[in-house]
Order: sequence, then structure tokens, then C-alpha cells
Amino acid sequence: MIGLICAIPEELAHLRDVLTDVTTVEVARLRFDEGVLDGHQVVLVGAGMGKVNAGIVTTLLAQRFGCRVIVLSGVAGGLDPALHIGDVVIADRVIQHDVGRIENEQLLMYQAGHVAFINPTDELGYRMAPDILARIRAHLDVVTLPSLAAAAGGRDRPPHIAYGTVLTGDQYLHCESTRDRLHRDTAALAIEMEGGAVAQVCEVFGVPWVIIRALSDLAGRDSAVDFGAFAEGVAAVSAGLVRQLLPVL
Repeated sequence: MIGLICAIPEELAHLRDVLTDVTTVEVARLRFDEGVLDGHQVVLVGAGMGKVNAGIVTTLLAQRFGCRVIVLSGVAGGLDPALHIGDVVIADRVIQHDVGRIENEQLLMYQAGHVAFINPTDELGYRMAPDILARIRAHLDVVTLPSLAAAAGGRDRPPHIAYGTVLTGDQYLHCESTRDRLHRDTAALAIEMEGGAVAQVCEVFGVPWVIIRALSDLAGRDSAVDFGAFAEGVAAVSAGLVRQLLPVL
């Protein structure tokens, strides 16, 4: 069984609409749809926004549904100026950027669940399982995604697929100076609100994870406007990529 998580309705609808042989179960006020997606047994759930919500559904997918791999898909804000709305980031590492130690009015990022002088660690973030990453890269090397129209936020060309660090935090980023600082400090490509929690819970349960994010905005002063205009269309890109990748998960 493959677990599929989406945070918001715009993301969820694209996958729910093509799910067949569906059995629905409600747990902790959450709707879990077990069914078949392109010949693969999956369980699909809408998590809601933020790390706590993501942690709850990931725990249930791992423990109650016994998922062998968990995929988070949807939209994100872009940090790397080389990327554009509609481009896709696949996280080879995810970091919770809002966790750490506040010193001299600045947050010094540190591994979630750790403090340097209590339980120190050299780790920062979580990395995708190398074998799954290799299979994804090999598969997508020969895949061309459908072009995303300018009206949907794209550039009338196939979305670019990038691999790199994704940041997670319980804030919606709507600030260009913060965006630029986070990119400068971490070289991260995108920022969102759930992936770091999914990865942290998956690590505890020993379940591999995959995070796929299409850029709905560029995390600056126009991010709320861009999100409202483009989230639904851009979410179709990440949902389509999930379907492309099911055979190699």
C-alpha cells in the first residue's frame, strides 16, 4: 500500500477524481480513501496545513494502514530564483527551518527534536532513501511533463524538474527578504508547511518518503495573489507526477 498525502483541497481533488474501487474510512475526523490508482493500491488523505496535521496523518498511514512508502504532493513557494511558477521540486532533503535556538534575536536552525547542549547531533534535516531517489531520477529522465499554460502560471513549456532541499515551517512565507535569506543560508529550492513533519515521522517508523512540490508562487510579496490564481492548476502538475512515479515506488 502506498500512502498519498495532500495538504489542501486543490491538491487532493486531482488524485481523488481518478481513484477507483474506493473504500472510505474516517479516523480522527480525517477521511482516508483506500482504492486503486493506475493499477496501484493506495490510501489517499487530505492532511490539512501545517506540521502537526501532517504528523498525524503520517502516523496513521504508517501504523494503521501499514503503508510501505508515503508520498506528500502538492504546491510550494519557490526560493531559488532560477525556478518559476509551475516548476517541480523533488526533495532529496527536507529541513524544518523554524526549529532551533534563538540567540541574539536570531533563530539558529537545528535538527527537530534536538537542542545543541541537551541532545546534540550533526544531522540537519532528513534525506530521501537513496535507492528511491535513484529510481525516480532514472524514470523521470525519459519523461516529459505536459506544458503548463501561461494562464495557469506556467511559461507554455514543460515544467522543469529540480532535485534539492525543501524547507518546512509553520508559516506561510510572504516576504522577499526572508525568502532570499533562507535561500542564501540553505540553498533550498522551495518552502512549504508539511514535508519536514512527514519525513520526521517516516524516519521513526522506518518508512521511506517522497515529497513532490510544484511551485504555485515565489514566496514574495505577491505570493498570496499567485497562490490564489495558480494553486489549482499547478497542483495538477504535482498530481500528474505522482501518477508517473507510482510504478517505481
